[in-house]
Amino acid sequence: MHTTLRNTAAVLLTALLAGPALAATCDVEIEGNDAMQFNKQSIAVPASCKQFTVKLKHAGKLPKTAMGHNWVLTKAADAQAVATDGIAAGADKAYVKAGDARVIAHTKLIGGGEADSVGFDVAKLKAGEAYAWFCSFPGHSSLMKGTLTLAK
Repeated sequence: MHTTLRNTAAVLLTALLAGPALAATCDVEIEGNDAMQFNKQSIAVPASCKQFTVKLKHAGKLPKTAMGHNWVLTKAADAQAVATDGIAAGADKAYVKAGDARVIAHTKLIGGGEADSVGFDVAKLKAGEAYAWFCSFPGHSSLMKGTLTLAK
């Protein structure tokens, strides 16, 4: 009897501990710094999430006028054109062209010590599509970029 009870307790404890680890995480935190680097290169968005939130943190000290960062998500095929159009949009528009339908989501432009977050509807993503994210501050997108995938 004690062995059965102990085994049942062990199974329940294992299930309780594994439960949160198996649950989909519907957000991610990314840091940018004064060396024009993000601390991640890829993000996998669980298909089970309805909304996904990206929390951007600027770990540096420089102001946004000198070393501002944002996080912009597009299809990979659109990334370069969106970054180019963003430069023309200017700092007051966070280097994102107003009303650009190619932009799935973006944060505001932040400087050292600041943070922002953006959430987007996961239904906007398609399985098998290549997505890219980047900082659209002039000159940053060639170094500060990554990929995003829709995970099963």
